[in-house]
Amino acid sequence: MIISRSMLLTFLIYIMIITAIGFIAWKSTKNFEDYILGGRKLGPLVTALAAGASDMSGWLLMGLPGAVLISGISESWIAIGLAIGAYLNWKLVAERLLIHTNKHNNNAITLPDYFTYRFDDKEQILRLTSALIILIFFTIYCASGIVAGARLFESTFGINYFISLFLAASTTIIYTFMGGFLAISWTATIQASLMMFALILTPLILIRNNGGILTSIHTIEIKNIAQLNMIHGLSSIAIISLLSWGLGYFGQPHILARFMAADSPSTIRNARRIGMIWMILCLSGAISIGFFAIAFFQKNPHLSPEVLENSEIVFIELTRLLFHPWIAGIILAAILSAVMSTLSGQLLVCASALTKDIYKSFFRKDASQYEMVWVGRLMVLLVSLISVILAFNPSNRVLGLVSYAWAGLGASFGPVVLLSVRWSRMTRNGALSGMLIGTATVVVWKHYSWLGIYEIIPGFILASIAILVVSLLDYQRASKKKQRFIKA
Repeated sequence: MIISRSMLLTFLIYIMIITAIGFIAWKSTKNFEDYILGGRKLGPLVTALAAGASDMSGWLLMGLPGAVLISGISESWIAIGLAIGAYLNWKLVAERLLIHTNKHNNNAITLPDYFTYRFDDKEQILRLTSALIILIFFTIYCASGIVAGARLFESTFGINYFISLFLAASTTIIYTFMGGFLAISWTATIQASLMMFALILTPLILIRNNGGILTSIHTIEIKNIAQLNMIHGLSSIAIISLLSWGLGYFGQPHILARFMAADSPSTIRNARRIGMIWMILCLSGAISIGFFAIAFFQKNPHLSPEVLENSEIVFIELTRLLFHPWIAGIILAAILSAVMSTLSGQLLVCASALTKDIYKSFFRKDASQYEMVWVGRLMVLLVSLISVILAFNPSNRVLGLVSYAWAGLGASFGPVVLLSVRWSRMTRNGALSGMLIGTATVVVWKHYSWLGIYEIIPGFILASIAILVVSLLDYQRASKKKQRFIKA
């Protein structure tokens, strides 16, 4: 790909702005709570857009359009499931989790922190177990972000894939290392705005270039009418599996952290409206890009043979082909934004698990705030290095890596979080059994691929059953301990 100076300049300006925000956040970070949760000062706009941007990774602008390009509109079932799951997460979990972590559970600042205080787990078994689960699945998740970023640099600048890995990682590491949660939340607001701009503008230009909506549909119909069918080639199990992606929201620590950082319950309610509008617009845009790109490349097969080899670069190639270099630079920055916003949140969650839930809790209980902040920064570097190593395989696909990590976190933590904020009879042993069974089920089911069912479904169901059964059997004994539950 030949990149113009103006496109490159726009891209570099964006990176400089993000880095500057990281430096400003560095100055505003006074203690470890600031570094991990931004001092719990986020308003509704930042809460909503930060949650959305950290959720919709490079998968939104690369994985989803690429899947629709290959399979057609039937890939939309994932987006439908995600929209439903996100709304239920905002509605059922967000406000209650904020109240439970802020006022009633020793000001918990991480998810393992919350589990420990919620169930009065003096042995800290929940803390260690949940921290290890976070590290396992989030390291894979971080690798998916680095792969997406590497594909962007590789396709845009023609840089070797392995060099692109380090460039993709370093652009995010810099501001996450410096500014922590404040930096990733402030930048996520800009990144979410860029993403929405790109996902609304690109389909409109693509439709105009194709000659209109009806012309686009007619072109697709002539070539392969099956791509217009929502259920073509999909069994009932396949549709349920695609919809089940929505279950993952209840257990994603990088999204739940945004709820915990809001300044009040009323902020959560306002943020829900903003966040859902943003999400629906972005998902619709990503699907539209993949769908109308089918007609575009059928009419112009000579323009980008690379897309046939790797469909996940379709948005990048369309940006190059359709836009003036200055606009193309902004849209490429939006793609990088999707990668950076999620990756930065994941790196910070991993760093917090290593620092607060392992380092301080088990090795340095008297560690100072200054020490904690710097250990957290070093942990960001460590997790980044491991993720880069995992991403070294050039055949990695963004959607595949995200799918596994999403299922693992969703099944391990989703039932635990959902029931812990809504059911007073849940116990420590119930939570522990849910985490372990959810994790084990996802790992085993993924390996054997039984029945073609997405592993989050059996993982979520079996984890929920384990929590309910063990908690009911265990409740009389556990009720003698202090249960920190409040009806929000």
